[in-house]
Amino acid sequence: MEGEASVNKLHTQIEIKPQGQEPPPPHSSVVDNSEMDIQPEGKLPFFKSRYRQRASDTWLISLLVILHLVAFITTTLFNYFSTGSVFFQPLSENPLLGPSASTLDKVGALRRAFLVQNHLNWRFFVCPWLHAGIIHFAINISCMIFIGIHLERDYGPLRIGVIYLLSAFFGSLVCSLFVRNNPVVTSSGALFGLLGTMLSGLIRNWKVYSSKGAALAALMTVLATNFLLGLLPYIDNFANIGAFISGLLLGFVLLLTPQIRQMSKNKAGLFECGVKHSKSTIKLKQKLALDRPILRSISLILFVILLSGCLVALFLGIDINHYCGWCRFIDCIPYRRWSCNDGPNTCEIMKSNSEMTLTCLYNGNTRVFPFTNISQARINDLCAMIC
Repeated sequence: MEGEASVNKLHTQIEIKPQGQEPPPPHSSVVDNSEMDIQPEGKLPFFKSRYRQRASDTWLISLLVILHLVAFITTTLFNYFSTGSVFFQPLSENPLLGPSASTLDKVGALRRAFLVQNHLNWRFFVCPWLHAGIIHFAINISCMIFIGIHLERDYGPLRIGVIYLLSAFFGSLVCSLFVRNNPVVTSSGALFGLLGTMLSGLIRNWKVYSSKGAALAALMTVLATNFLLGLLPYIDNFANIGAFISGLLLGFVLLLTPQIRQMSKNKAGLFECGVKHSKSTIKLKQKLALDRPILRSISLILFVILLSGCLVALFLGIDINHYCGWCRFIDCIPYRRWSCNDGPNTCEIMKSNSEMTLTCLYNGNTRVFPFTNISQARINDLCAMIC
């Protein structure tokens, strides 16, 4: 009995003071992973977020994509009811696999005659939502999502929304000074505004970001791809140039500092502001929020001057093509598969019971079409195609 009691006593002592272990620290059983989401030291892959994002952080870009999609579907339906047979014109007529020129005119594309003669200024607000074809839509929307989501997460939807809309409108204004008598759309202008904003944010916070070379390479790749796309018919490159300048200037004005969330010990990836210590984070916020007032002021003044100058030139009906004969090659490069001619096209029309023959009086080209019951606007489209 005595041996049994000693064993129980020893067992009790072991339970009270286990050897080789230390008591757990208080309040250590529950750890909030969302607050401790800190990556190890080292640079992150390009455009990879260090912190968990909420779905609501990108509601602006999601809304813009939906609006562009609705406008594209509407344009496609207009083209179907106008032609009576197809949603997209063949590549020989529209190299971007999109609607006809007459359909673009109906839905709100810009053209010199509409602005100067008819004063249809509502097109400035519709044209930035239109796309020239499914190829244009796919490339433009993909790039907008790629760039826009990271800008919205870092700088907030309000600032990016203001820059997006002002850049789109400013791009349409610049387009009106160069547009000829061919229909053009300016939806790529807003994307170039975001690219300008990205560049200004990178320049302004150069010491904050890592992977700056990769960021510039991505920016130049997206910019070059969409600029080359603008050399095709129906896309205006002058709107892209104007919107890029607008986005760059407005970025210097509005992008004071990225929205700093969870910090790491090392620099963050592009548009992920990170510093070494929390005290440095506070100082960085104050510095970026208060510094460079001269840069912001100069950028704002330049933007107001450019915007006012474009508005005055629009009201005066100025056509810069009269003073710059080579500027048309920035907007459209002639090629045997499409035409950049904006002059009046005249065709001789011959109709039979089931066929229509068009002969261009400018170059003598002749084409036979297996239909006769089409509108005059559609005849003009086909005449422009063969001329």
